[in-house]
Formats: sequence, C-alpha cells, structure tokens
Amino acid sequence: MKFLAAGYLILSAAVAADVKPLYKDPKASVDDRVADLLSRMTIEEKTAQLIQGDISNWINTTTNEFNATGLAWNMANRAGQFYVGYPVPQQWIAEGVKKAQDYLVHNTTLGIPALVQSEGIHGFLIGNATIFNSPIAQGCSWNPKLIEKMGAAIAQEALALGVNQIFAPLGDLARELRYGRVEETFSEDGFLSGEMGYSYIVGMQSGNVSAMVKHFAAFGNPEQGLNVGPTHGGERELRTTYLPSYKRQIIDAGVYAIMSAYSDYDGVALVANHHVLTDILRDEWGYKYWVTSDAGGTDRLCNAFKMCKEKPIDKEAVTMYALPSGNDVEMGGGSYNFATIPKLVKDGKLSINIVDTAVSRLLRAKFAMGLFENPYLAVPANKAASKIHTKENVALARELDAESIILLENHNNVLPLSKKAKVAVIGPMAHGYMNYGDYVVNGSQYRGVTPLDGIKAASKGVVTYAKGCERWSNDQSGFAEAVQTASAADVAVVVRDQLQLWQGLNATTGEHIDVASLNLVGAMPHLVKAIIDTGKPTVVVFSSGKPITESWISTDASALVQQFYPSEEGGNALADVLFGTVNPSGKLSVGFPYDVGTLPIYYDYLNSGRGTSAGREYPNGTLEFGSAYVLNSPMPLYEFGYGKSYSTFVYSDFKLSKTNVTATDSITATVKITNNSTRDGMEVVQLYVKDLMTSVVVPNIQLKGFSKVMVKAGKSVTVSIPVDVQKLGLWDIRMKYVVEPGDFLILVGSSSADFRANATLTVG
Repeated sequence: MKFLAAGYLILSAAVAADVKPLYKDPKASVDDRVADLLSRMTIEEKTAQLIQGDISNWINTTTNEFNATGLAWNMANRAGQFYVGYPVPQQWIAEGVKKAQDYLVHNTTLGIPALVQSEGIHGFLIGNATIFNSPIAQGCSWNPKLIEKMGAAIAQEALALGVNQIFAPLGDLARELRYGRVEETFSEDGFLSGEMGYSYIVGMQSGNVSAMVKHFAAFGNPEQGLNVGPTHGGERELRTTYLPSYKRQIIDAGVYAIMSAYSDYDGVALVANHHVLTDILRDEWGYKYWVTSDAGGTDRLCNAFKMCKEKPIDKEAVTMYALPSGNDVEMGGGSYNFATIPKLVKDGKLSINIVDTAVSRLLRAKFAMGLFENPYLAVPANKAASKIHTKENVALARELDAESIILLENHNNVLPLSKKAKVAVIGPMAHGYMNYGDYVVNGSQYRGVTPLDGIKAASKGVVTYAKGCERWSNDQSGFAEAVQTASAADVAVVVRDQLQLWQGLNATTGEHIDVASLNLVGAMPHLVKAIIDTGKPTVVVFSSGKPITESWISTDASALVQQFYPSEEGGNALADVLFGTVNPSGKLSVGFPYDVGTLPIYYDYLNSGRGTSAGREYPNGTLEFGSAYVLNSPMPLYEFGYGKSYSTFVYSDFKLSKTNVTATDSITATVKITNNSTRDGMEVVQLYVKDLMTSVVVPNIQLKGFSKVMVKAGKSVTVSIPVDVQKLGLWDIRMKYVVEPGDFLILVGSSSADFRANATLTVG
C-alpha cells in the first residue's frame, strides 16, 4: 500500500505539472488570469513588479557589454517594467530588450514579461527615429486625425526595437507661460488637449504599444512658473479646468498607464493624493489600470514636501504615503523606497491587500495588451529600416508640421512669396542647427531640414543667407552683413527663436528651464529691427516652444509666422507655407500676451475676470493711460484659436438641430463655410458655449467642439459639430455636477474672439 500510495503521488504530480496555469490561457478572462497569477506570486515577486528597472543594469550603455549578473539582479528586484531611453545604437536596445524578455519568460518561476519604456512626446527617443514637431505645435494643427497617425507611427518605430510603452501624451495644460515645459503640452484648453491626447493614444495603442498619460493631475500651472512648484486651486477649479483633458485621454481612450505629477495641488502631494488617485480616478471614473510616479517623484515626499525624514530618507514613510494612496508603481531616479514593501507587510504596517491591488492593476494592463502571448514584437535587425524613419513617417512629419504653422500677420498680402523672388534668409536658427525642444536624442540638432534648406529647395530664384548674430549673445558685429544681404534681396525671412534645452548649454525653454520674460534674448530683437529698417519686405518667423512677447514686430514686420518647435522636416514645412504650396491652417492652441506682466492670458477666464480699460504706450512715446492695465491690456495680443489663411472664409446658415432640450439630449450644430478666394484652404470651425446664468462662477466661454475642413476655392461645405448637452454642466455649490436649466449661447467662429454666428439653446 505504501508503494502504491507513493506511485499515485508521483503520477499526480506529473499530471499537475502538465496542466497549463489559468493565467497562461489567452481564452480566460483578464480578471480570472490576474487573480490566478496573483495567487501564485510571492511578496518578493509582487514587489519586483512595482519598481522600475533599467536596461543599464545589464547593458553597458557605452560599450554594449552584457552583464548577466546585473540582468538576474534587476529581474529579481525590478521586473515589472524597465527604461531604455538611452542615446545608443538602435540594435543595442533591441538586443538588450530581447535578452531581458527571454530571461523573464524562460528563467523566472512565473514568466511575467516586462513593459519596456521610453519617451515619445514627438517621436520615439532613439537615434534616427522620426522627429515630429513639439506637442504645443501639434495642438495648433487642430487635426486629431494627423495626431492619431503620428501616434501609430511612433508606436511602429518603438515596437520595431521591442519597446512597448511610451511616456506620452500630456494631459497638462499650458496655463502658465513662464513655465519651461509649455512646449510639451498640447494647449491651454482642456477640450483641445483632451482631443489631441485621445487621438495620440488611440493611434499608439492600436499598434500594440501602451501610452502613458502624464502628469496626473493639474501639472502645468506652477507657482511663479517654476518647474515642480505648487499648484494653487480648489476642488471646483480642479474639476472644471484641469481634470477634463485627463479624463478624455485616460477613460475615453482607455490608456494603459498614468504617471502622477511631481507637484502638489492645494497643499497635497499628487504622488500621495488619495482623493485624486483613488476617490476620483478609481472610484468615480472607474480606471482599472496602473499609476506610476515620475522619476524620483516619491522622494519628494521627504525632500520637497517635508512629510518625512529626509537624511536618511524614510523609505517606509514614503511607501506608506504613496502606495495606499493609489500610486501603484515607483519609477527609478530616486531611493527605490518600495523595496521596503516585504518588510512593511511582515511587520503588519502595510496590508497585503493594498499590495495585491497595485500588482493587479499592472498585471491587468499586461494581459489586456497581450504581453503574455507576445512579449517581444521587435523586427529582425535587417528589417528595422522598414519600420523606423520610413518615407511615410517623414512625410507625415512634414504634413503635420505644415498644418501646425500659424500665420499671425500678413500685411499687404506679402505672403505667399513668389518662388522667383530673391530671398535673404537671416538668423542663427535659420541654418546649421535644428530647434526641436526637449525629448530628442542629443545630437539630433545637427540633423533635419533647416529653414534655409527648405527655402532653397522650394525656391526657383536666388536665396542668400547671413547669420546676423549668435544664438545666445549681445554681439551685433554680424548685423552689417545681415543688413547688406537683406538690402540686396527682394524679401527677407528672419528666423528668431527661444533657445531649447541641451545639457550644459544656455536655454530659455525646456524642462527645468523657466523664465521671467517672454521676450527675445540678446541681440535677436535688435537684429529683427535692423532688417525691418532696411525697408525691404520682412517676414519674421518665430521658432519657439512658447509664445513670444514682442508686439512691435506684429505691426512693424511685413508678415509674422509662428512655427513652434518643428519636426525634422521643419524647413520644408515652413517653405511650403511661405511659398503657398500649403495654405496656412494652423490656429493657436495657446494665447499670446502683450507682456509677461499680463499673465495669465488663457481665453476661458471666469466671468468675474478681465477688465477692459486698457492703456498703451505708443512707439513715439505717447502715453495713453488706462486702469486695467495702466499701460497695457489684460486681453491677449493673439487669442486662443487665432490664425490667418491665404483664403477668406464666410460663415452662414448656422443652425441647431434642436433649441429646446433636456440634460440628456445630444444636438448637432451645422454651419455653411464658403471659401471666397481663388485658393483652396482649410478652416478650423470652432464651437464655444456660454452659460448665460449660473449658480456659481464659471468660465466666460468654453470650447466644446471643432472641425477642420478643406474648402475648395469658391465652394461651400456644410460642417456638423455634435454637442452633448450633458457636457455643458458645472460643479455646483455642493460640488455636484449638474446641467442647470436655462439658456446657453452657442457660438461658432474662427477663434475664441472671432465669432461669426450664434444661437440660443434652452435646457429645460
């Protein structure tokens, strides 16, 4: 009997070993797979899922030497996801990722694949990947379809090397223009930012790559414009202004991951904000995936917010603040505080249920993405060129860039230029250096199509060039050559800029680069004036990461063009617009102030804001005194949604499908757009809503819909924009969301200040 019993046990064990675990069955439900896998995990394995690893632990990023011990250590301690955003050859990343995923799948007990992470706000962060224009520029395209294509293109290039998660897009709003990271945001407006981010995510995640919405929440309006500074505001402002863009991206697009913000809101650190990360995100919105801190973000609980001991950092306190609040994963760049999880659980300080909840959220995303079935989707090395920096992706970068360029002024219709004109191109940013902004591989500034390159390629006439001055200098010794060059031409194109961030170099925009002035720097404004004073038609091009405050250029230059940080095809895109191959259709996604002292300048100010008794100082010294402000205006120089075209568009026949509705109804607004010109053009039809009487103070108007349409010369098209009445609500005095009965003015037009028609909608 003893022999038979032993034999039975051996047979049973063999049969059990042949049974595939439920979590490995792709036909099982995601929730069942998560529960099964979680039940098999040790506390150490769970903890490893919640701490970010790094490819540099097993791949030397200088020599590409492989460190097998480092790989084993990383995957025992930081296995859930790992970062690969290093400036190394493409195949170093692909090979390092393959080694890591193979190790996880074949050499660990449970075979849980990792998320492989990099940057990608305007292109996959690796050498020779396609560089798209900056997000603030993308927002100015008002073209979600192109943003979706871009998201898919970035996913294609990332996945070709095995990267399956990108830290983008941003739900942050450009509400504070002194802040260095304005260039990373889509817009000052939550509706536009939400639509652009939504499209980016849909495009990216359709390509088997996870997006990650950042920086949740209300990041982008720091005190004094200083990076990671506190954000002031209350619950109503949080819900009315800041959260809608994130909700559109997170919930409607179904993003697989979120990055919490470095900052605090209303005195509560967002990395440990239970109200935002749990009450709102999980309980109200129903979000089921995971949240990570930003790099080193958890350490700020001690060293910035002073919530715990800093030296040495109280790792247990950090973990107990962040993890139970709903920040599930700790990114690297700090003290790796979450490594204390096993001890905290053993000591009874931390509930295992909190750990299990966090791990479940991460595993749920991995199952939903299909990582267990396809942990490594990179292409063979000899196929990488067919996926990365393809002709199609480069063409898309040019198209998006051209649609993002805004024509601010065009006095006497100096634009478009004749291709036979003799053009003098002036300025240090016109040639020899690309101004991309943050989050491109260092060295990328030396590849791409400069404005001079693009103008030369498009022109059939003579094109000359003079540098004029250095990028960061007060030296005017090059002015004489620039003036002489401009004087000998038919027209001058002066490219002026804000300086982007590179490690060790001076800069005026970028992460950690905040400013007290939005004026041009050094010799730049003086060079512009010197060229204008030649009397030659002068086209000024602002190449920047945020608005520039030089209002005199608007009146003195013959034309003014805004090209926020461009793509690698930036010079070609600019030439397309200057010579009329492309009719400009960009509209500002952020307003331009007259002066930094008039900030904030966003269009959706509360009804109680913005006086209109403005004063002015004229160029001849005449002073016209006002009161709001004494010698300036609280209104924008160029408002949100503004942008000229080479065509003229007429709006007519504006109608609402219903004018008396309930809060649960949806209506359609229609308007006829006629192109009264000889040139085909695209118009961005913008729909705003004004709630005429409210129980609390609300924004004076809010964007609630838009449509970018092509209208042939001399033709008309009818544009339809849906309006969900439920989206017209407010947060009342009891902080409940309600659509209050009453009248709403529905406005349609070409900008937030250029309304062409309106109608009244009555909610019963």
